[in-house]
Amino acid sequence: MLARMSNLSFDVRSANAQHMYHPMIDPKAVQASPPLIIDRGEGVYVYDIDGKRYLDTVASLWNVNVGHNRPEVIAAMKAQLDKLAYYSTFQNTSNPPAIELSARLMQMFAPERMNKVFFSSGGSDAVETALKLARQYWKLQRQPDRHQFISLKWGYHGVHFGGASINGNPMFRSAYEPLLPGCHLAETPYTYRNPWNQTDPAQLAQLCLDQLAQLIEQVGAHHIAALVAEPVQGAGGVIVPHESYWLGLRQLLDAHGILLISDEIVTGFGRIGTLCGARAWGVAPDIMAMAKGINSGYVPLGATLINDRVASAWNQPGVPAALMHGYTYSGHALACAAANANLDLVTREDLPGNASRTGAYMQEQLQALMAYAHVGEVRGKGMMAAIELVSDKASKTMLLPPSAYIQTLVGTARQAGAIIRVQGNRLILSPPLVFSRAHVDEMLRVLHIAFQAAEKV
Repeated sequence: MLARMSNLSFDVRSANAQHMYHPMIDPKAVQASPPLIIDRGEGVYVYDIDGKRYLDTVASLWNVNVGHNRPEVIAAMKAQLDKLAYYSTFQNTSNPPAIELSARLMQMFAPERMNKVFFSSGGSDAVETALKLARQYWKLQRQPDRHQFISLKWGYHGVHFGGASINGNPMFRSAYEPLLPGCHLAETPYTYRNPWNQTDPAQLAQLCLDQLAQLIEQVGAHHIAALVAEPVQGAGGVIVPHESYWLGLRQLLDAHGILLISDEIVTGFGRIGTLCGARAWGVAPDIMAMAKGINSGYVPLGATLINDRVASAWNQPGVPAALMHGYTYSGHALACAAANANLDLVTREDLPGNASRTGAYMQEQLQALMAYAHVGEVRGKGMMAAIELVSDKASKTMLLPPSAYIQTLVGTARQAGAIIRVQGNRLILSPPLVFSRAHVDEMLRVLHIAFQAAEKV
């Protein structure tokens, strides 16, 4: 048996990149360039093991919305640990934090007529649950042929086989194909890149809806369980639809009896200025998949919410309707306690409102980056933004890694005191929702330093 490693005998620097696989990266790249080791966090900053401070412009991974090391969340977690860290919610058992959180979520999303919630361990779980519940709903409605799904190009819905099957970017699919059959991709209202070269957002929204209508007719509405979409596409490049798109989407799906699943993993709990992303477009989904901001990542947690219409299928008398689905950590007491404290902060500090106000300032200031030769577009909504990197503005050719430009951009930003993230050819910004204007100014100062260095490569 291996002796237990202690801080005195174990050197994290020498072990870094030796044994642990990291998400979304070739292991050889990790070996060549060992990861930055983050040791602690405070508010909108994180610190490495040498004590160097970095502005966290990505909220770790879209999710540390209330900031790092918030005493209110930590106190709630400590109090819960003194009573119960975990007990299964299988076998008809429960715990107070999970019950409280379920009631809180129904209150928060009463405008969307949400009725029930299924807890899980994260966003991929929440999407997988949404897909399975949609299929079971139609079986309970005696329409078992409705088992196929539509999603949007460039969309991202997680890493499980169901979520990967509806991902709209081949980068997240190809290594694991073949995937789930019966999944179809519709065009997304991506103004900067679309097959019609349409630059008017309203006209593009209508073109996408017309194409979706044709796809529904081709597949057959009686085969389609649900359409899955993000209110603003996140990992796909912060693609913001025209305000008419989601309203038209809801009307089209209703005309064919198709469920709308809103993937709120990123947009839930305030990131674009409303408590859920669909609310920003004036639309009530049938199912919402949520995670990330539900407890700001302090303990892994996901949630799938279903509305009155969907929940009613499980209430039919005399109809067997067991949920043969669940996770070991569904309704995890510690995770739910962290969520309740986190959502207290979201409400008390009006983080959706701050995301709207400070986010508007951020979007305005980011436009200055258009002056750089390799910035094709700057876009976003609330506290999420993308800077699209191109090798040539006229042709819009993507500037993709491996690239000395991107390496210099990220490396210089880190040297200047900020962590930024480039996904494909998009520099993604998703700071904590507690960001202030001063933090935005600090971020812009570092970005200008980084872009000026990259332009010299």
